[in-house]
Amino acid sequence: MSTAVAPARTGQVLADLIPASRVRDVALVVGGAALTGLAAQIAVPVPGSPVPVTGQTFAALLVGTSLGARRGTASLALYALAGLAGLPWFAQGTSGFSVSFGYILGMILASAAVGALARRGADRNVWRTAGAMLVGEAIIYAIGVPYLAYAADMSLSAAIAAGLTPFLLGDALKAALAMGLLPSVWKLVRR
Repeated sequence: MSTAVAPARTGQVLADLIPASRVRDVALVVGGAALTGLAAQIAVPVPGSPVPVTGQTFAALLVGTSLGARRGTASLALYALAGLAGLPWFAQGTSGFSVSFGYILGMILASAAVGALARRGADRNVWRTAGAMLVGEAIIYAIGVPYLAYAADMSLSAAIAAGLTPFLLGDALKAALAMGLLPSVWKLVRR
């Protein structure tokens, strides 16, 4: 019996290159949630903001892109539910609801979006990967910033100043890392 991986084709995400089984899918979903939880512990406080810079959004977008929309969404939903249940793996070892929980909700939707884009080949070259990451980041902020404004009882402009503006440079760097990483993995797979 051969264990060779079939060549990549459009309609696949990286996780599809692993032989299919329920065990694979469960392991990928749990692993994606764990990766996001670990990346959330890479946290740097931002002066004047209740939201730290973390590796969480980068992990969430990688999980969605690598696993696809269905498994990526399941993975980020598991991450959110486990954190709400008390597992201390949100940013800086926290759990439960906080003023930054809207970003986590945004990550679930962003994971679905970038996963769907990856299935259409958006992770195969640098510029398409950049576009997918920008879509994902936009979704995270579209949910996270208004939630921050509501939960922290601040104006929308104050929430933008505290929960969007300070993060743009870091997110550009994360997108650049993904732009190099994902297409490179596909090139290796094609060899």
